[in-house]
Amino acid sequence: MDIKKKENVDFFHQVVDCQYACPAHTPVPEYIRLIAQGKYTEAYMINWQSNVFPGILGRTCDRPCEPACRRGRLDDSEEPVAICRLKRVAADNKDEISTLLPDIPKEKNGKRIALIGGGPASLTVARDLAPLGYDITLFDEQTKGGGMIRSQIPSFRLPDEVLDEEVNYVLDMGISTHFNKRVDSLKAVLDDDYDAVFIGTGAPKGRDLDLPGRTEGEANIHIGVEWLANVAFKHTDAIGKKVIVLGGGNTAMDCCRTALRLGGEQVTVTVRSPFATMKASPWEIEDAQHEGIPILDNHVPKEFIIKDGKLTAMRFEKVKAEFDDQGNRSLVPLDEPPVIIECDDVLIAVGQSNSFPWIERDIGIAFNKWDMPKVNRTTFATTLPNVFVGGDAAFGPENVITAVAHGHQAAISIDLHCQGQDIKQRPAPDVTLLSQKMGVHEWSYDSQVSNDDRNIVPLMELQEALKNLNNEVELGFDEKRAISEAARCLNCDMQTVFTEKKCIECDACVDVCPTKVLTMTSKEADEQILRNKLTVPAKNLEQPLYVSGDLATGRVMVKDEDLCLHCGLCAERCPTAAWDLQQFTYNEATACDNLAHKAD
Repeated sequence: MDIKKKENVDFFHQVVDCQYACPAHTPVPEYIRLIAQGKYTEAYMINWQSNVFPGILGRTCDRPCEPACRRGRLDDSEEPVAICRLKRVAADNKDEISTLLPDIPKEKNGKRIALIGGGPASLTVARDLAPLGYDITLFDEQTKGGGMIRSQIPSFRLPDEVLDEEVNYVLDMGISTHFNKRVDSLKAVLDDDYDAVFIGTGAPKGRDLDLPGRTEGEANIHIGVEWLANVAFKHTDAIGKKVIVLGGGNTAMDCCRTALRLGGEQVTVTVRSPFATMKASPWEIEDAQHEGIPILDNHVPKEFIIKDGKLTAMRFEKVKAEFDDQGNRSLVPLDEPPVIIECDDVLIAVGQSNSFPWIERDIGIAFNKWDMPKVNRTTFATTLPNVFVGGDAAFGPENVITAVAHGHQAAISIDLHCQGQDIKQRPAPDVTLLSQKMGVHEWSYDSQVSNDDRNIVPLMELQEALKNLNNEVELGFDEKRAISEAARCLNCDMQTVFTEKKCIECDACVDVCPTKVLTMTSKEADEQILRNKLTVPAKNLEQPLYVSGDLATGRVMVKDEDLCLHCGLCAERCPTAAWDLQQFTYNEATACDNLAHKAD
C-alpha cells in the first residue's frame, strides 16, 4: 500500500483523528509519548515546529483537537486526553532550546516582507520565512509583540514572562520590529517596495450596543476588548464595585474575572441566549463560576438606566429560545416583569469585528459585502497578488491555533510568490507509515493504556488567586500527573494495518481483541447492514469502517476504529503477520518544505 496516495491519506485522516484535528497538525501521540518518557525538551520542539507557541497554547488554546480524541469515546463518562495542558508541561519543563532553533542566514535572499500586526499569524509567517533568508519587517501599534494574545488574554491566565519568551523566540530571528507604529495606509507600505505584505491585524473592533442611556452613561460603559487592552497595558487598574458584563463568549469570561480582581465585588454576567448555547469554552465558564461569578441566561439588555446623569443600573427583558423547523432560533419575550440589575460599570463583550479603514479601496484589493478583503481560504491571498491576510483579520474571530495555521499557509504562499512560482501548487504534507515490529514478540513502542480518569489541573487557592491580577490561577501538572495523563493516550498514530493475502482466516485476532472491534464476515453492499452484523454493532456513523479486500473464502475483515485501543494484540496474536503495527505520521508542510527552487 502506498500511503502517499491521496485515497490512503484520506483513510488515515479518518483514523488518526487527533493528528489532524488541530489546525496546525501537531503529531499528538508522538509528543505525548515523549512527555510520558520525561523528554520535555524534545516534546516542546515538536510543538514549536508546528504550533509555534507551546507555552501560550498550553494555557489558552481552544482545544479543537480534544473533541476528536478517541479516548473520549470509550464510554459516556470518559474525557479526552488533556492534550492542551500537556503542551504546557513540555513548555514549563524544557531545557535551554537556543541551540535547537533554526539558523538564520546572515546573507539575505534579497526579498523584503512586511508584516502588519504582531499577533500569532504574523509571528508564524516570520518564524517560517526568516530561516529561508527573507528580510522581514514587522509593524505593530502595541509596545510589544503578541497582538491580541497580549491585549486580550489576562495575565492570571497567561503570565507575561511566558508570552515574552515565546514571542521573542521569533522576534530574535533577525526580525526588524517597529512597535508603537500604527499603519494608517497600506498604499504607503506597498510604495516602500516590499515584495509581499502580510496583514495579521486581528479583529480589533469590539461591538457596541445602541440602547437608551448609552450616550449619557458613556463614562462607565466600556467595550470589553478595549477595556481588557487598557488593563493589559496598565492604563486601567480599577473598576466599580457593581459590574455587569454583557455577553457569553470567552472575552466576556475574561472581562468578568478581570473585573473581580480590580475591585469588583458584585460581578454579574448576563447572556441573551440559553446557558447551554453560550459561545464561551466550557472550561472558561467553569473557571468563572468557580470564582463565584453568576451567569444569568435568557436576559436581553434593553436600557442603561441613568439617574442624575450617572449610570446606576440596567434593565433586562426575560426571554425563552424557540426554534423553527429549520433550526433557526428566535428569542421570545416572557410575560414577566423586567429585571433591574444595579451597576457602577458595564463591560460590553457581545462580539468583535474587523476594521480596515487604513486599506485604500483603489489599490486592487476587492472587498466583500461585510467590508472585509476577499481572501482565498487555501492560499490566503487577496486580489492584489503580493498582499496576503491571515488570522482573525482574514475571516473573523476564531482562535490562536487557527491563526498559527493561517500563518503557516500564508508563508508558503509568500515564499512561492517571491520565487515566481504558482501559489496554488502547494507542497505535499509529510506522510509516512512505518512498521514497528522488531522481532516475533517485540515492538518498538509501549502499548500499555492507562485506565485512569482525566487528571484535574490543580488551581491556586481561590482567595490567593483573586488578590492579584498577575497570580496565575492554573498551576499546571507536576511530573507525576503529566506522566499519568500521557499514559491515557490510545496511541492513535499506531495503526493496525491488514494484508489480505497473508490471512488464513483463523479468527485468532477476532478472539483476542479486548474491545471486539474485529469481525470476519461476508460482504454487504449496504453499509448499515454491515454495521449491524459486526461482533459489536458499529453505531458511530461519523467513524468510517475499515473493510479489507476479499479474503480466500470471499469474506472480508472489518474493523470498527471507533473503539480500537491500538493495543496491538491482533498483530501479536496473528500467526502469519497479516496484522502489523505501523506508525503513521502526518505533518502539514511549511514554507521550509518548498525547497526545490533553492537547490542551488
